[in-house]
Amino acid sequence: MAIDRDRLADPEEAPLEQELEKSLRPRSLGAFVGQPMLREQLGIFIAAAKSRGEPLDHVLLAGPPGLGKTTLANIIALEMGVNISTTSGPALERKGDMASILTQLQEGDVLFIDEIHRLNRAIEEILYPAMEDFEIDIVLGQGPGARSIRLPLPHFTLIGATTRSGLITTPLRDRFGFSHRLDYYSVDDLTLIVIRSADILGVEIDDEGAKQLALRSRGTPRIANRLLRRVRDYAQVKHKGDITGDIALAALRLFEVDDEGLDRVDREILNLILHKFDGGPVGLSTLAVAIGEEADTIEDVYEPFLLQRGFLMRTPRGRVLTRLGYEHCGVKPPAAAQEPRPGTLFG
Repeated sequence: MAIDRDRLADPEEAPLEQELEKSLRPRSLGAFVGQPMLREQLGIFIAAAKSRGEPLDHVLLAGPPGLGKTTLANIIALEMGVNISTTSGPALERKGDMASILTQLQEGDVLFIDEIHRLNRAIEEILYPAMEDFEIDIVLGQGPGARSIRLPLPHFTLIGATTRSGLITTPLRDRFGFSHRLDYYSVDDLTLIVIRSADILGVEIDDEGAKQLALRSRGTPRIANRLLRRVRDYAQVKHKGDITGDIALAALRLFEVDDEGLDRVDREILNLILHKFDGGPVGLSTLAVAIGEEADTIEDVYEPFLLQRGFLMRTPRGRVLTRLGYEHCGVKPPAAAQEPRPGTLFG
């Protein structure tokens, strides 16, 4: 692939002296790499709202961790020229927490709720009139003398992010005017992201070095940037600081990231299913106890990539290795081993 490095320039990029994580995040749709359909849709969506002088409709972004949901929420606020308030579903424990945040918003502001599927149901019900009618019900007093009043709210935009869209209730989902599921990134897009991040970090990296990192980033920009920082450290200590293809490969071997992007825990999951459970099936709770991880962590962090790569399958009886899973563990698959289901594999 011929790398167009000029494409990565962003006139609105944060200064280098700002906090690292913030500086690595693009600050405009034009600088955001990947998700072409979503970028085009959001561009039209934002331009139309600005031309009418209206706040953006509510937005729901779904997908695995690290694909850019938080970054997009901040970009939307910047593109609309409004402030953004950020919170998360687990952080909102009482109705008063939600009411306090909503009443402090200004006209057109963005409220970003990460992991929105983990909202308390009572708090979720406060959002219904707030999202639809821009009003909120407040209960004053207690007992027989309590009364409810409805306060008007400024027109705001709620952006919800979730890794588990199936857990969002239908009444809440239906109140979002726009929803989109983010896809894993291609190797070409991740290569561009690595080159852009390396430029911000002041690290020299050639195209082959960037591609080697992209190939092992599990389709996820967050992982690509994390690997880049670790490889940068390796290149600085063991070499002269520049990252080539060979240096990147040597560093990734040291950090136990294999050619498919699997880390130590990924391989441990596959080998555990292979050697302790004869290739499966094995239930999620049993697997979690055996591996020493929380079931939610396995299901949300590790499994999606193993499923996407075709190493693992979910069946009614539990998780089983596929033929590709056996082969990746260096074992000849048995005749009964299943083929991975057709899907999008990275390459």
